[in-house]
Amino acid sequence: LAPLVSTAQFNPDAISKIIPNRYIIVFKRGAPQEEIDFHKENVQQAQLQSVENLSAEDAFFISTKDASLSTSEAGGIQDSFNIDNLFSGYIGYFTQEIVDLIRQNPLVDFVERDSIVEATEFDTQNSAPWGLARISHRERLNLGSFNKYLYDDDAGRGVTSYVIDTGVNINHKDFEKRAIWGKTIPLNDEDLDGNGHGTHCAGTIASKHYGVAKNANVVAVKVLRSNGSGTMSDVVKGVEYAAKAHQKEAQEKKKGFKGSTANMSLGGGKSPALDLAVNAAVEAGIHFAVAAGNENQDACNTSPASADKAITVGASTLSDDRAYFSNWGKCVDVFAPGLNILSTYIGSDDATATLSGTSMASPHVAGLLTYFLSLQPGSDSEFFELGQDSLTPQQLKKKLIHYSTKDILFDIPEDTPNVLIYNGGGQDLSAFWNDTKKSHSSGFKQELNMDEFIGSKTDLIFDQVRDILDKLNII
Repeated sequence: LAPLVSTAQFNPDAISKIIPNRYIIVFKRGAPQEEIDFHKENVQQAQLQSVENLSAEDAFFISTKDASLSTSEAGGIQDSFNIDNLFSGYIGYFTQEIVDLIRQNPLVDFVERDSIVEATEFDTQNSAPWGLARISHRERLNLGSFNKYLYDDDAGRGVTSYVIDTGVNINHKDFEKRAIWGKTIPLNDEDLDGNGHGTHCAGTIASKHYGVAKNANVVAVKVLRSNGSGTMSDVVKGVEYAAKAHQKEAQEKKKGFKGSTANMSLGGGKSPALDLAVNAAVEAGIHFAVAAGNENQDACNTSPASADKAITVGASTLSDDRAYFSNWGKCVDVFAPGLNILSTYIGSDDATATLSGTSMASPHVAGLLTYFLSLQPGSDSEFFELGQDSLTPQQLKKKLIHYSTKDILFDIPEDTPNVLIYNGGGQDLSAFWNDTKKSHSSGFKQELNMDEFIGSKTDLIFDQVRDILDKLNII
């Protein structure tokens, strides 16, 4: 009998987020397609027969009348998914009788109750952007370095980054027409970011003024509605879309294409289905960053933070502390700036906002994956195995973690890696490719002075610093 799982098993507080009568069914890897098709036909017919015996006032029909989620009041299979035959299944509304029938099929790995998932933005505060500067310096930031981003100005070129979120304001000037709309997953929703969360994340990855990899292409994959929430099953479908779009682009072998990255700054209760979807997408070739979550708890209790093949990102502060809200634990791989991060936003084609959360930390890592992927050596170099033409997600994850700055953060629990990401400071990346710590300067370093973009906010910080220094001098 296939197990029935739900977020409430891992976190009792998550029971209110379960969607009544809606399920994600996951097949065992390698299940024959013809047997899957036969099973789905039988399930659909059995579901229609099952609801014939229910009264019109039955609670089942209350759940299926939600037009934002359901395509039929009778329920049944709503959608299906398949990521490179590594992870497949279907989504739908079923009576308990049919759920029991599904669980008895030997093709089925497990059945998961669908649940609500939310963007992991924490709050909005006023402060100057500093995250780009921090990831380009080994040492702690000071008055001379806190507003300077050191980087390779070719970074991002040839890489596509999928932002699986609330959508992206693709007309924002800072994306320089490098952002496109990919797919809207939620039923009957618009092709626009009505929330701003996804646009902010995309800006940290690839925008001109606020992005880590300033030449990358961005694809919006909308899985959350304007209120910042959605369903676990829609997120699974968004991951599937990104994986298939990446494979299509890779198979076309367009000149200059270096690979794909993805960012998912959202979270919910523990979902084996979502974790498997992310892991399958990584196996299919996508370099994936996910937010650790903002509950100040063990990240292993949430998804997709517990997906082991992705890079799970906690949030750090300007003073190199773990952000007080950031999740922790062995499922966290690295930390990145996540408090008071300035980036692109919605409302106009030049809007910005300052937000906080592990949602803001994760796109720093997605941007850095994009950065390194675009600058990888040629396939004939000493860094690749014979016959290999690109870094695998597993290889790049290992290199990124190894190259990061170690033991510089405060308030890191013992079971949590004390690792802060680093881009190489615009220097020669031989040390990165060779998995060594020593780096060598080269001629392509570029400084980006953030004063050009944040003006008055920088002046405010300097005024505050001067006030503190004046008080110290008086004492």
